[in-house]
Amino acid sequence: MDAVDILLVALIVYYFLRFIRGTRAIRMLYALLVFLAVSLVARWLDFRALGVIVSSLTTVWIVAFVILFQPEIRNLLARFGRYRPLRFLLRQQADAAVIDEVVEAAAQMKERGIGGLIVIEREIGLREYAETGTRVESRLSAPLLVSLFTPPAPLHDGAVIVTGGLVIAAGCTLPLSDVTYQDGPLGMRHRAGLGIATVTDAAVVVISETSGRIGFACRGRLVLNLTPSQLKYNLTHTLLKEA
Repeated sequence: MDAVDILLVALIVYYFLRFIRGTRAIRMLYALLVFLAVSLVARWLDFRALGVIVSSLTTVWIVAFVILFQPEIRNLLARFGRYRPLRFLLRQQADAAVIDEVVEAAAQMKERGIGGLIVIEREIGLREYAETGTRVESRLSAPLLVSLFTPPAPLHDGAVIVTGGLVIAAGCTLPLSDVTYQDGPLGMRHRAGLGIATVTDAAVVVISETSGRIGFACRGRLVLNLTPSQLKYNLTHTLLKEA
């Protein structure tokens, strides 16, 4: 039983480190480990003053851990819903018709030089971000998406959030990614698209207003300079084949 206990703890630590690898959380983890090492040295050398300071801070370690790793913990827990035995409890994935409408809208906006940011909800809910914009609650279609992003429409600067076959909200504010350069400087739309794709499992389509290039973001990764057919492939693979 002790061996099983050690194995389970080792697996949890391994997969957690693998999950946060390459994120800002790994730097925070290093800081916490340094703090832990200092506390152990203080106890070993019997540094009373330093020991009192460290002991007073240990009571807030758990709270600090939850605050620092809140996005990672939320994403990790949400991934349990991706296992097939649990998927019947979750909302249905977007169907092929939704993908076709999004691709058609992206192609038209690319041709007309219109910027756009379309966020497609998956398992992790986007209600908190939808509440930052204006409720739309309309059936998704390519003409609707193009009209929402065409200036001087009042909602053209924000993001559109799609759930199932509905445009839930438009003009939404999203968290910005710290990445500012990838094959060229990233604008605010691309940083917002990458930001929401990092803290949630959403599939994001970004159309640049200046260059007209189409981007696709998911799971913290951004792919640029896609053709409409390549965008359709990425959306189909993400929304349908992973279902």
